[in-house]
Amino acid sequence: MKMRRHKLFLTLCMAGLCLISFLHFLKALSYVTFPRELASLSPNLVSSFFWNNAPVTPQVSPEPGGPEFLRTPLYSHSPLLQPLSPSRASEELHRAEFVLPEDTAEYFVRTKAGGVCFKPGTKMLEKPPVVRPEERSDGAASGRPARKPLSASGTKRRKWVECVCLPGWHGPSCGVPTVVQYSNLPTKDRLAPRETPRRVINAINVNHEFDLLDVRFHELGDVVDTFVVCESNFTAYGEPRPLKFREMLLNGSFDYIRHKVLYVFLDHFPLGGRQDGWIADDYLRTFLTRDGISRLRNLRPDDVFIIDDADEIPARDGVLFLKLYDGWTEPFAFHMRKSLYGFFWKQPGTLEVVSGCTVGMLQAVYASDGIRLRRREYYTMPGFRQYENSTGHILVQWSLGSPLHFAGWHCSWCFTPEGIYFKLVSAQNGDFPRWGDYEDKRDLNYIRELIRTGGWFDGTTQEYPPADPKEQMYAPKYLLKHYERFHYLLENPYRRAEVAG
Repeated sequence: MKMRRHKLFLTLCMAGLCLISFLHFLKALSYVTFPRELASLSPNLVSSFFWNNAPVTPQVSPEPGGPEFLRTPLYSHSPLLQPLSPSRASEELHRAEFVLPEDTAEYFVRTKAGGVCFKPGTKMLEKPPVVRPEERSDGAASGRPARKPLSASGTKRRKWVECVCLPGWHGPSCGVPTVVQYSNLPTKDRLAPRETPRRVINAINVNHEFDLLDVRFHELGDVVDTFVVCESNFTAYGEPRPLKFREMLLNGSFDYIRHKVLYVFLDHFPLGGRQDGWIADDYLRTFLTRDGISRLRNLRPDDVFIIDDADEIPARDGVLFLKLYDGWTEPFAFHMRKSLYGFFWKQPGTLEVVSGCTVGMLQAVYASDGIRLRRREYYTMPGFRQYENSTGHILVQWSLGSPLHFAGWHCSWCFTPEGIYFKLVSAQNGDFPRWGDYEDKRDLNYIRELIRTGGWFDGTTQEYPPADPKEQMYAPKYLLKHYERFHYLLENPYRRAEVAG
């Protein structure tokens, strides 16, 4: 009798667990456009409902030249420049707090018929009346009112409810950019404009990538609410270095954006970072995120957090979408156009960089640690189930853009020859072989030849597809607008000299 009771109890427990699992399965199923999954016969369909790394939407099979997933990204480093003067060094930028302001800009307009249209993406807001020439002339000649069409008789002219989208914009409100329209976002049918825009926090570690930093500030300055920029007085190799970015903030070089910059200062080198360079690389992002978030005030859980390397610049339209729309899932990635030495050496495929989520997820799931976000391990974090239950949202990673629609730019080793030299000698002790240890690799003539041919430090050369400066996502707009200043990034300076000779 007692054995029967135990068996009955175990049976009921198993049935209860099965019921709970089935309900959770149905909840997750609601986030997927199921007929589309069946139509594509995706091999991910079953496995995507278990908490692995695969997105729940169909994915193209990996092919040569396809997207790379950034887990231990290339780190860029700083030149050894002159230190700050004592008078400037006394200013404690790294202790200041930053109060996030409300974004009061009007991005949408409501039509008289009740439609909501995104201003930059909408061609026209109401349909103009159609009056035939003969009606206009008849009415004017006879002195009588022009005859109205039968469909409009007795009623007022009907307003045009739907927004007419400009090229590159989609959705009922014309606020969904192409990089989202052609992404693998599984909840496109649930997107809706927000009443109050989110604030966007963009976190970056910087060393000597000051031209790319300037481009980032101009490209994203009107959609990002604060740039959290971390600088250390040590290189990634552990050698002392001056605080050049801090000096530039104080001397007015970035006055146009300083009101949006939160400066983070890392004044120590992590234990073990000299022996294992990835310890130093990881710690930079951890310190950047935790110190920066702790000094932000008026922060909301639904604000957007994006962490980038200095050579990664997300597209403005994608960031603006995250700011203005509800209905997308998290965490999110960006498909970025890959370039080497400059935008003229376009590499095949895209670089898929997981770099963003809401502040709520950053704090509850990743413990405010940016390197955990970059590693895409949310499903191994102890707090992710609790976060799902508290928010009512299933965590589903997705990517803005696609291998055919770039949602940003990744320009690796994009410096002058002197800048590449500084990157070599400051590189971490973990990305082996460490080319900065070889004297011949540090020679400026050797570096110029690499830029000319698109070769790599190991002696190999690649056959890169020709890059057309007129292509849609060749380079950020600010670069193209200031061609003379950034010509060394936009066209191969040594190939040009070769042709001229």
